Amino acid sequence: MKIYTKTGDKGETALLGGKRVKKSCLEIDAIGEVDELNAGIGLLVSFLEDTALVKDKLEIVQHRLFTIGANIADVQMQLGSVPKLEIYHVQVLEEWIDEMEKDLQPLTQFILPGGHRVSAQAFFARAICRRAERRVVELRETYPGLDPLIQQYLNRLSDTLFVLGRWYNANRNVPDVAWQKNL
Repeated sequence: MKIYTKTGDKGETALLGGKRVKKSCLEIDAIGEVDELNAGIGLLVSFLEDTALVKDKLEIVQHRLFTIGANIADVQMQLGSVPKLEIYHVQVLEEWIDEMEKDLQPLTQFILPGGHRVSAQAFFARAICRRAERRVVELRETYPGLDPLIQQYLNRLSDTLFVLGRWYNANRNVPDVAWQKNL
């Protein structure tokens, strides 16, 4: 099978079920944002040298992001054969957040994204996640039948990536840098 089909050369692509749509449509835009998020998390994983448990958790997240992309691609067709998110997928992220926060000082002010390169990439992936979430919110306005767990999962994932950035910095003795409002 060749990687190029030439079927998209005129600005169209296919959703699940074969329906042709413009590459600029909202569904493809949302899928692209989720894809970029997945790539950002893949880059984050590539930076992790010593944290196998974190790598494993992030790889599971990457699989969930493919599930989200498939659900977005199926929003018009509702084929029924696409795997779905479950509430426990969101709960797993919440448990991970709670686990990491045990090692962190409570936040009392906004902090700058950065620090260790792993943390900086986690913060960057969080920003991509927020953008993907905004696209899904917009998509749900057009297609209210889109699973609300997708939006909830992305919201919780952005929180997870933020806490992961802080947690990784803290475990490397890199302090949070507080936003200085008067600079």
